[in-house]
Parts: sequence; C-alpha cells; structure tokens
Amino acid sequence: MDALRRTLLKGAGATGAIAAAVAAGVLKPSQVLAAEINRQAFEAKDVAGALKAAGAGNAAESKDIVIRAPDIAENGAVVPVEIVSNIPNTISLAVVVDKNPFPLTTAFDFANGAVPEMALRVKMGQTSLVEALAKTSDGKFYIAKKEVKVTVGGCGG
Repeated sequence: MDALRRTLLKGAGATGAIAAAVAAGVLKPSQVLAAEINRQAFEAKDVAGALKAAGAGNAAESKDIVIRAPDIAENGAVVPVEIVSNIPNTISLAVVVDKNPFPLTTAFDFANGAVPEMALRVKMGQTSLVEALAKTSDGKFYIAKKEVKVTVGGCGG
C-alpha cells in the first residue's frame, strides 16, 4: 500500500475517533487561558526598565544559574541559548539581551516540581550580554550574565 495513502487513512481515522468522542461527550473541549504577560517589562527599551517592570530591580548575582550559549555567534539571527537554574524553588526564568531594542526576550513560568530549564534561540543584532533571570517561590530574584560576541558573516570577532 502506498505510504501517503496509509498516512492519510490513519489521519482520517484518528480525526473520526476524536470527533466521535466529542459528540458522545467523552471528550469535552474547555477554555484554555494563557497567563497574563507583563507588557510593561516586554516593552521596556532598556535593561533597567525591563528588570524594574518585572520586579527584579535588585536581583542578586548567582552562580547557580547556568547559561549555555556560544562565546562567538556566527549568525545573530539564531543564537542558541540554554538556561538551567539550580536554585531551589525556581518558578520563573527570563532571558534579557542587553543591546536588543527590547531587552526582555522571553519569560517562562514553571509549575510546582517542574525542572527550571529552557532552550531557545534569540536574535541578537550585536555583541551583548545575555542575562538569565530566575525568580523563586518566595519572590526573590537572581541573575547570571554571559557575553556573546556576534560576528558579521562568521568572520572574526
């Protein structure tokens, strides 16, 4: 049997099964609500403003936040960044890129017991500090920083 036909039949069968479950009342769609975003923090034009709007104006430096990012990024459009917080009871992680027009690039909240770890790709127009901000369940903020050099066309730094 043709692989495309097989895939199409599987998809149609799965769709039919889900539709039947919804019609029978076994599967009930519910409203999904996204968390409110801190629009003021994301729209801040400088790091101090973003941190202040996020409530992290007095974040303490921490070695327990690990930032994995290249020392030299050949393409500033897709810089891979991984953040891991080894601080107990971390409930939120955010990434700030100092020299971006809007420094706060992302923020993630973690449910109780979730491992505070994330991997993403950020856009960087120029060499800058990448900062990771961690918030704990008791409302304290911690920060770690790493410089990432962005090269033009992958030539030198």
